[in-house]
Amino acid sequence: MTLQNQNQNGSAGPKVWSGHLKYQGETTNITAILMRYFGALLFIITCNALHAAAIKPRMIAYQHDRTVADTDTIVRKTSVSAGISYGSDALFFGRTGPIKYPFMSTDIIINTKPGFFVYSSAVKVLGYKPLVDEIDLGGGYYYRLSKKFTGTVSYTRFIFNKEANIIKSSASNDINWKNSYDWKYLKTSATVDYLFGKSYDIFTTISNSKYFESSFNIFNDQDFLSINPSVNLIFGTQNFVQRYAVDHDTRLEIDNIATINENGRRARANAKFNMLNYSFKIPLAYNMPHYTLEASYKYSIPVNVEGALKNRRESFFNFTFYYVFY
Repeated sequence: MTLQNQNQNGSAGPKVWSGHLKYQGETTNITAILMRYFGALLFIITCNALHAAAIKPRMIAYQHDRTVADTDTIVRKTSVSAGISYGSDALFFGRTGPIKYPFMSTDIIINTKPGFFVYSSAVKVLGYKPLVDEIDLGGGYYYRLSKKFTGTVSYTRFIFNKEANIIKSSASNDINWKNSYDWKYLKTSATVDYLFGKSYDIFTTISNSKYFESSFNIFNDQDFLSINPSVNLIFGTQNFVQRYAVDHDTRLEIDNIATINENGRRARANAKFNMLNYSFKIPLAYNMPHYTLEASYKYSIPVNVEGALKNRRESFFNFTFYYVFY
């Protein structure tokens, strides 16, 4: 099973999940047998590492507003997908809050054969008072112009608890338009996001990735491993950072982070369209026909940081499970 991740670089766009059955030929030579046991060992090691990380939540980080599996194929059929994710920090368009916010999230997505989809998600920040910090509702359309050229356009509405502290709480609405082209040896995606409501921002995200599947099985003749490493660049304005500083003045004072009047120099600097973030991601997934279990590592490099946030380079580890119903 695989998944098309529509918001893999911190954008607020949708996640369109769908699965497929990978055909596996017979493996009778000694190399295939060795690879099978090597794959099983790699998967066991990954699961053990994730179990240890779950005991220490702050060792886990998350990719963006939510963590989602990051595999790379879409099958046009009607389906319902449900997923659960865990991470240790909220990253939104290359920016994090003044402290780490470990979280869990759930998502449900309904995909239709013509390409229309609707989705909803809920986010709970661990260790803080609100039972639910965020609920997202949205919908959109997936299109395929050719075998190599695909895209989505969508709208998302963000609803936050008044006590939510995550960086994304400075946003209200997002329009997302993503286009991808598969060059065979590399897949390039260009995404444009427009945030409006509480703050007004525009972003462009450029991603280059390469998807690989194992030619061997692990535990049965239907499972396989996949990896989809990517390099991502985010450009945009960051008025949402200043909005966050104004909305969370008490929180920033507690964290000993100074703010400047919203009409001051930093507010003007936030309105400039600049490079915001570089990131490198390596996701490893275990796939079955109806579900996927994924762990990933991401290294994020924020640049041109303005306003009240003191963002630095950071490593993120993500863990995601989702199931597809046909």
